[in-house]
Amino acid sequence: MGNHDAFEIRDELLSVCRTAVGDELRSITYFTHDDVDQLYLRSDLDRDADLEGFAEHERLGFRSQDVYQNTELGEYEATIRMFEQGYLTRVVYDGHGVWVTTDDMSIDRFDELTVSIRSVLSSYEEAKTESTS
Repeated sequence: MGNHDAFEIRDELLSVCRTAVGDELRSITYFTHDDVDQLYLRSDLDRDADLEGFAEHERLGFRSQDVYQNTELGEYEATIRMFEQGYLTRVVYDGHGVWVTTDDMSIDRFDELTVSIRSVLSSYEEAKTESTS
């Protein structure tokens, strides 16, 4: 991803996540099959997370897109993981994804967060496709 593209998606993801989650936002991490980049970390948290370890696990979401296709549940949208001190929401779209960590919040806000992130990822992917055509 070029620097210009990286700044655009970083700003857009930060904006939609802050809007959906507010002060409960803990972190935002963007990942692909090969890269991982923490876009945001709340100031009261330590930078000691194993991002590559998390990314390795969250990349399984790329396979989930295929496995869950054409089920009676509908299209796969996101994975939400519950932890003692918060939540991790993973959204993947066509070879790239984002995981967002949050404090406790209502399920409606998770839904809003998922829809917002999918919108950013899909528009970014469409812009990339148009620029290479």
